[in-house]
Amino acid sequence: MYENLSDPMPVNKEIKLYTGTGNPALAEKIADILHLELQGLNIEKFANGEIYARFTESVRGDDVYFIQTLAGSNVNDLLMETLIVCDAAKRASCSKFIAVIPHYGYARQDRKAAAREPITARLVANLLEAAGVDQVITVDLHQGQIQGFFDVPVTHLTALFLLGDYFKKNKDLDWENTVVVSPDMGRAKAAKKLSDYLGCDLAIAHKGRPKHNVSEVMGIIGDIKGKTCIVNDDMIDTAGTLCGSVKKLKEMGAGDIYVCATHGIFSGPAIERLEEAPIEECVVTDVIPCEVANAEGSKIKSISIANELAEAIYSVYMNEPVSNIFGGGLNL
Repeated sequence: MYENLSDPMPVNKEIKLYTGTGNPALAEKIADILHLELQGLNIEKFANGEIYARFTESVRGDDVYFIQTLAGSNVNDLLMETLIVCDAAKRASCSKFIAVIPHYGYARQDRKAAAREPITARLVANLLEAAGVDQVITVDLHQGQIQGFFDVPVTHLTALFLLGDYFKKNKDLDWENTVVVSPDMGRAKAAKKLSDYLGCDLAIAHKGRPKHNVSEVMGIIGDIKGKTCIVNDDMIDTAGTLCGSVKKLKEMGAGDIYVCATHGIFSGPAIERLEEAPIEECVVTDVIPCEVANAEGSKIKSISIANELAEAIYSVYMNEPVSNIFGGGLNL
């Protein structure tokens, strides 16, 4: 019992790292880098599909970091998992609950593009805050403005320079004969950053989108004829749009084509489409699990973002700026 009230009260604040079922392999990598253990958390389902979560140890006064990727066929369950775990931590008197969400689900609906549509990116932000989330760490939001939907701090990382470093190691690439291609006008700013980082030219595809997951390239701004193209996007879902764009680039005279994205969602026939597409490689991060990535003969390559997420977690916990992250491209 603490008896000497004249002395400062001792503070016993710890960092606790937990994982949901979205991407436990990535959480293990992050824990190893931070020299921490993933703590005890039971997540189960009742017979009717409802989710149950319980911490097997005290989190009173601790900073709880919960790592959860919101992607996949069970994305709704993963979102509910996050909300329920947060509620459990708050009711167990944790000091802070930080949601580490490498892929932020429902981000594509970030505005009303047509009448009577929802803005789900804002809805998810409201749900996270209502559950008690104190801070969010995420990677490559569909639009950076989504940060404005939150009233809690958002640490927004980008894998752009990590992908750039991967291509810099490819000694077969001639940077004077290589061009980064933005798949649409909305991605042009990020593609320009990547082209500047790689020291090569930029091209922008102009396309129309008659319906979801379907688009048609109408033209290209920039010179791609005979050049190696690196098509950069933030996510690949069904890959229908992407593969259609790749075929169009080939028809317009492009040379070898590489594809890269932070989030390889790979829904439906995406993997089969990419393996059959006229591309050299499709490079994604391990934000979302992919069983075929880096397998022998596969065009799909995965690079780990664990080190960058670990540094962000450390910096948030220590209340220090993130200085040397993603090639020095981020200073928070």
